[in-house]
Amino acid sequence: MSVQGSPARQTTARSVGRFSRRTNSLLGFQVVSCGSYVPDEVVTNEDLQQRHGFDPEWISQRSGIHERRYLPSDQATSDMCIAAARKAIRKAGIDPQDIDLVIVGTFTPDHPFPSTACLVQDALGLDAAAVDLQAACAGFMYALTTGAQYIATGNSKIALIIGGDCNSRVVDPKDQGTAPLFGDGAGAVLLAEGDPHQGLMCYQIGSDGSGGPMLTFPSGGTRQPISHAEIDNRSHYMKMDGRNVFKWAVRLVTDTVELMLDKTGMSPHDVDLFVLHQANIRIINYAMEQLGVPEEKVIVNLQRYGNTSGGSIPIALDEAFQEGRINRGDTILLSGFGGGLSWGTGLLRW
Repeated sequence: MSVQGSPARQTTARSVGRFSRRTNSLLGFQVVSCGSYVPDEVVTNEDLQQRHGFDPEWISQRSGIHERRYLPSDQATSDMCIAAARKAIRKAGIDPQDIDLVIVGTFTPDHPFPSTACLVQDALGLDAAAVDLQAACAGFMYALTTGAQYIATGNSKIALIIGGDCNSRVVDPKDQGTAPLFGDGAGAVLLAEGDPHQGLMCYQIGSDGSGGPMLTFPSGGTRQPISHAEIDNRSHYMKMDGRNVFKWAVRLVTDTVELMLDKTGMSPHDVDLFVLHQANIRIINYAMEQLGVPEEKVIVNLQRYGNTSGGSIPIALDEAFQEGRINRGDTILLSGFGGGLSWGTGLLRW
């Protein structure tokens, strides 16, 4: 029996409509601390104009992004994850030897294997199981809900959950439609046992693989291994159908946030802070306007970092906490979404 790939197909936002109303709750854990890291090199829209001829005004108007951070060539995703983790550990004031689980949400690992999580575990000298989890820009939410299961069931004492990506290595530097949108960064949280009312009051992790062709790496896997031909046609870089991804995202965010509120009987006014994946300011603004969420309840930092994929939500969480916008007992709405297509949304009692 031979296995052959299906022919390339056009996928539109209209044809991508698989949205489950299945939800769960997961209580009994807490976020102990946060940490984040972004590289020092700031790359502005004007820098991209000088390097590649991109229109700075087009970038800012279409995305809200004014600058992003790029990792030096001698570093990789694990370096950012390690730095973010060390900050979270230092803030928590815990003994690192109590950490017994490391999960890294990333789609830009240092290597296919060993996992980036194993590199983090080794660098930090942890006695912990370590594994990567790949759900693109929803990676942190998948990693968070997975790690929380171990805490809530008593199978982990302290879990280190990290989201991080080095996007500057995987976007086509010549493509104005993708390259200016992404930056590099990582964020981390430590999870531990919490009170019965703490944790995810309601959450949903979902996927719709029919939309996979809208946001993809054509080559580099077993379907299309890297070759000179693949490199010549630039298929080893990320490809995105920006228009249809945008249409899907604005509908998805609105639907999944409404679902969380409906299932818990809450209104947007009951949520203290909305922390959405920092992909595009127009996605965030549209969804929040549809839901009637005031601007002061929404954290936005994409203008400085761009889309950091797996790092997006934990970086925003860390910054919000440092700014005093998150307090114990607050209700935080988290939502990540991206390639797969996949998403994860949850109402977190801090």
